[in-house]
Amino acid sequence: MNIPEDLKYTKDHEWVRVDGDIVTVGITSFATGELGDIVYIESDVIDEELGEGEPFGSIEAVKTVSEMFMPVSGTVVEFNESLEDAPESVNKDPYGEGWIIKVKMSDPSQLDNLLDVEAYKELIG
Repeated sequence: MNIPEDLKYTKDHEWVRVDGDIVTVGITSFATGELGDIVYIESDVIDEELGEGEPFGSIEAVKTVSEMFMPVSGTVVEFNESLEDAPESVNKDPYGEGWIIKVKMSDPSQLDNLLDVEAYKELIG
């Protein structure tokens, strides 16, 4: 299983890539394996300020629908619109083309609440 070392992770199986005060958020390869084939992703929170832990959208797979939660507080500045036509990108390349949203963080200290790669590996066993 691919778990990049340069990312932060949540207990809800989302990954976070930090670039200054902007974070890119997606779901992990572990999550895609649990969900199965992803058929639809919804997030209509562009330009909204959301708090850490608040839902920012949902992801629908053949088996189930799951909510996705903000890893840090901030304003959602971008949604990966290519997922509207190709949601399977999340299955094929969860850490690259399959990213979901970008967030301008309002409190970068919240990054300290996220898991590093070793803690995430321990979480998923």
